[in-house]
Amino acid sequence: MVSSTSASLAEVQLSPGGVPLLPAEPGTGAPGWASEHRDTLRAAVDEHGSVLVRGLGLSDAADVAAVFERLATELMKDREAFASREVYSAGVYSSSAWPQNQPMCMHHELSYRLEVPGLLLFACLGAPTEGGATAVSDSPTVLDALPADLVRRFEQEGWLLTRSYNDEIGATVAESFGTDDRAEIENYCRTNAIEFEWQPDGGLRTRQRRSAVVHHPVTGRRCWFNQVAFLNEWTMDPEIREYLIDVYGADALPFNTCFGGGDPIGEDVVALLNRVYEANTAREPWQAGDLMLVDNIRTAHSREPFEGSREVLVGLADPVRRADLSPSTEAGAR
Repeated sequence: MVSSTSASLAEVQLSPGGVPLLPAEPGTGAPGWASEHRDTLRAAVDEHGSVLVRGLGLSDAADVAAVFERLATELMKDREAFASREVYSAGVYSSSAWPQNQPMCMHHELSYRLEVPGLLLFACLGAPTEGGATAVSDSPTVLDALPADLVRRFEQEGWLLTRSYNDEIGATVAESFGTDDRAEIENYCRTNAIEFEWQPDGGLRTRQRRSAVVHHPVTGRRCWFNQVAFLNEWTMDPEIREYLIDVYGADALPFNTCFGGGDPIGEDVVALLNRVYEANTAREPWQAGDLMLVDNIRTAHSREPFEGSREVLVGLADPVRRADLSPSTEAGAR
């Protein structure tokens, strides 16, 4: 099946289980092509939730930055990151540092912030020899597939993210907040509805409660929008989980998620969430030079395990205030 978002946009190829794919022939170079097709590319994202552009021939970070700047309304700084990133230029980052033999399960980027990216931009400069796809999953479809009683509980309570920062696992305090100044960190936490507590050893622990279900700011559709499964202890490899509990204790894991009221989320719930995601996953292996745009509210994404070298750059774009995602319920989930 083939569709077109406008007369000036080359055909978008749709296939079962695949990411919508747009072949490109950038005679004017990738940045020029991006400028020319910006509106129709964004229309494709509005229609499908994501689109992968193949044929741009992106080959270096400067080209990627120029393309991101032309496609985004605004590029965001990465704040509250759960893992470290390399900064290539303003608003252009490496993928999150994560063991390549471990999956990054489905999630919505920075869904625990009060201001979230509405659009994600990915560019592949080096494809792995095997695996490593940035897979996607439609959030309204996932929501409809979840048990009604579970959805109801998350809608009523929201979800709770707890973090214990250290210098060994995940992003450090300085990497997450952009500073190691305690006063600035405390001010950021207060401004962004994050409870915080400094530990005797100088470490920082935080808690933040957010809605698990929101309304899309454009379509109004209800979306399963969170990182409940990805940042939960039961998503970790069992050996890694046991090691972290042994080192840090069950109550001081680098990150974990709970129901909004504080009750633990069971292994069965996390397994269910990941099964539903997997049943509704679309994927397309990366090729060097590819570009992908993802609606971060409507579409969850993951990073699959891989072999070889993988270089994918990321842009966090078009900030959306969490209050605009569900004005009638958000106040009760902060």
